[in-house]
Amino acid sequence: MPRFVLDTHTHTIASGHAYSTISEMIAMAQQKGLKLLAITEHGPNLEGSVSEIYFRNFKVIPRQYGDLELFMGIEADIMDAQGNLCISDNVQQKMDYIVASLHPIVTAPMSLEENTSAYIGAMQNPYVCTLGHIDDGKYEIDYEAVVKEAKKTHTLIELNSSSLHPLASRKNSRENLKTVLALCEREGVPIVIDSDAHICYDIANFVRAEALIDEVHFPEELIVNTSVEKFKKEIEKKLLYFGVVKR
Repeated sequence: MPRFVLDTHTHTIASGHAYSTISEMIAMAQQKGLKLLAITEHGPNLEGSVSEIYFRNFKVIPRQYGDLELFMGIEADIMDAQGNLCISDNVQQKMDYIVASLHPIVTAPMSLEENTSAYIGAMQNPYVCTLGHIDDGKYEIDYEAVVKEAKKTHTLIELNSSSLHPLASRKNSRENLKTVLALCEREGVPIVIDSDAHICYDIANFVRAEALIDEVHFPEELIVNTSVEKFKKEIEKKLLYFGVVKR
């Protein structure tokens, strides 16, 4: 049994700059012993990705493959300082899982106050489960304010393993992640470790993330990847906090 049994931020060829099919992603997740895989395609505002209609038809995709559960979701772009997302409210409600992220190619970096407001606004959306790669120093943010809002709204903070790749384009990710992890530990905010895989072979590739959490002695009880039940419980907490029942 692997140390961590779920990966909740991955992309297929539908995202336009990724290289594996859904079937290939499922097969690799099974081979690696995962219990849950979330496929989170990029939103329609990212060049090369799919239109909103793609996300409306997830009902045709089975969600169970032997011991592996599949979530179909989106890595939604945060579009402005208010935290609005790139897809309609109706589609958001139908997603199994939403990662909300800022990408420079879609939303240019703003001021520290505006970047922070964008993340806080996104967390106030009951359907946003996780904030994606907040480690990117291109977006200056008040990490303490973001982590405290994550605690209040029961939003997971992502430790994106691909941010630690030596060729990653994100700025100062390692040091920023150390800051985020220290704040999450202090505030008792759960994190989710994700691969951000853009090819099936990278599914559950947490080598760099695991090295970092071991280096800073981050408490494993705050890492939701250890069990599907633990992960789902955190997602449910957010819906309960906002009094929302998903359709």
